[in-house]
Amino acid sequence: MTRIVIVEDEIDIASVVQDYLRHAGYETEHFADGRSALDSIVASPPDLTLLDIMLPRLDGIEVLRRAREHTAHPIIMLTARIEEVDRLLGLELGADDYVCKPFSPRELVARVRAVLRRTAPGPAAGASGDAPGLVLDDVHWRASLEGTPLNLTRREFGLLQVLSRHPGRIFSRARLLELAYDDTVDVTERAIDSHVKNLRRKLGAVTPGHDWIRSVYGVGFAWEAPA
Repeated sequence: MTRIVIVEDEIDIASVVQDYLRHAGYETEHFADGRSALDSIVASPPDLTLLDIMLPRLDGIEVLRRAREHTAHPIIMLTARIEEVDRLLGLELGADDYVCKPFSPRELVARVRAVLRRTAPGPAAGASGDAPGLVLDDVHWRASLEGTPLNLTRREFGLLQVLSRHPGRIFSRARLLELAYDDTVDVTERAIDSHVKNLRRKLGAVTPGHDWIRSVYGVGFAWEAPA
């Protein structure tokens, strides 16, 4: 059975979420503080985590940051803080979705299903790349360049996947949002710039003589394969 960890210090909210998820057929486990949740997530990663930002002992952003050092399982952030900086920070650290309070429990269950579908392993592992030395493992969300692991977040992997498989094609930020991310994910076009910056840094660390992602002023980005 699919196991979902709920990290929420408001007991009433956690109880309702648990009821809806259990009714939908999921196994649930609840933690009311960030420290206990992080210890459990690291020791035994669940299939998905619902993670509130405002938590005692350790806030959700820090839980996300530390969890991503150990596990790539999908994490949906829950928060009443809707400022863009929070969304960008959470998504850059590897959150898979972002749900703002107050939310409909039915909508949350739909988000959970969508993220689980999107992150589920495919029928067989595949390795591919549209550039020499670039290998993308679509099943495990791993990428390497010239044999060097790139250690990408899911967001960065999705962006790299779209760009690298269409070398030379110019994608607008809006189009990249459509292709690289699920339409239920609350991502802004500014987040694309942040992910591109991170991708350039990680790719450039392996091949400092080549800029893989070309900026097209006023339009978007394109994958620049070596000549």
